[in-house]
Amino acid sequence: MKQISLKKKDLKVLLIHYSFLMIFLMIFTLSGNAQTKVDSVLSSISANNKTILANEQFWEAEKLQYKVGLSPYNPKVDYDYLNGSPATAGNQTEFAVTQSFDFPTAYGKKKQLSNDQIAKAELQLAAARQEILLQARNVALELIYRNKLQEELMIRKQNTEKWLSNFQTRLDKGDGNILDVNKAKLQLIQINSEFQENISAINQLNQKLTELNGGISIILTDTDYPQQPEIPSFEAIENEIEAANPVRKYLEQEINVAKSQVVLSRAMSLPRMEAGYRYQSILGQTFQGLHVGMTIPLWENKNTVKVRQASLVSNELNLQEHKNEHFHKILSLYEKYTNLKITLDEYKTLFGSLNNTELLDKSLTLGQISSIEYFLEMGYYYDALRNYLKTERDYHQTVSELYKYKL
Repeated sequence: MKQISLKKKDLKVLLIHYSFLMIFLMIFTLSGNAQTKVDSVLSSISANNKTILANEQFWEAEKLQYKVGLSPYNPKVDYDYLNGSPATAGNQTEFAVTQSFDFPTAYGKKKQLSNDQIAKAELQLAAARQEILLQARNVALELIYRNKLQEELMIRKQNTEKWLSNFQTRLDKGDGNILDVNKAKLQLIQINSEFQENISAINQLNQKLTELNGGISIILTDTDYPQQPEIPSFEAIENEIEAANPVRKYLEQEINVAKSQVVLSRAMSLPRMEAGYRYQSILGQTFQGLHVGMTIPLWENKNTVKVRQASLVSNELNLQEHKNEHFHKILSLYEKYTNLKITLDEYKTLFGSLNNTELLDKSLTLGQISSIEYFLEMGYYYDALRNYLKTERDYHQTVSELYKYKL
């Protein structure tokens, strides 16, 4: 009995340790998942975004709608029973089954139009998806900027707290200056304000990512930007973008749709045929045989071809307008990228060799500069650092805009 009791205790202890181990592993896993990379963020949003999912369902329904009308018309059945008057006239019975259909060439044109419309729908879906993913990517890049800024603000905050403590200790010993303490307090209030403001911005950006992810939580804690591809010459990148641009392809496909509609309109201007079987019974006599008919297109489709041709011209002009507008947008982005890269490289060179914080700390410790000079110089340094981080963010967002077509 004693051995059994010990085994139960051992088992209970083992279960407790196992429970703590599982909790630790869950925390570790969640912590690891929190370190979400930009690419995985976009992948998740692509799968969970409600607008993307709604668009997919909408265009699936539209593609099915484009297939409606490809089959012949429904057959028609007529039955007439007529009482004769006077009774000696006898009763009359008529029965007919007829099938009408467009001119045979129209069915091929309908199929071509359906295929063109389905292709256009897929391009519309791709263009809408890219807009959402570009928005998500820019939010993620803004978060990386904010996370990097938070690290710098934390360093500045800790450094200012250190000097405030130092100044207060010296003042308490009768060897300090109240002006130094007050100056450090004012600096700390300003830094704490920026610190809290940045935390709020980080929370809002993470909430925006969660919203774009269909309400599924995403926490992006990265401080490293994704590696950007080498940007080729303007001519090369402009050709790449235009070749893959879904908006341009969509507008080109609209022209194809309009052309198919013109061709179909001409085919629908040809006679509509009708064939079937007809039966008639009167005074004990029956008549039966084939029924053939034709609808002569005199008025119903008048001006339809002209309307389609006008629509075609409009679509061609829309494409030309887009090409012109998109060219200058790419040119503007490329010039912005070029200028940002020059500025960013200069900042990298400067901050790669700059060590202002350490030098200023040493100078203040040795009494070579006053506290006012110290905080003033630190202010200049952090203003430049913030501008560096903003330039870095703007650079990556501009490159992201240029490579939007790859999303």
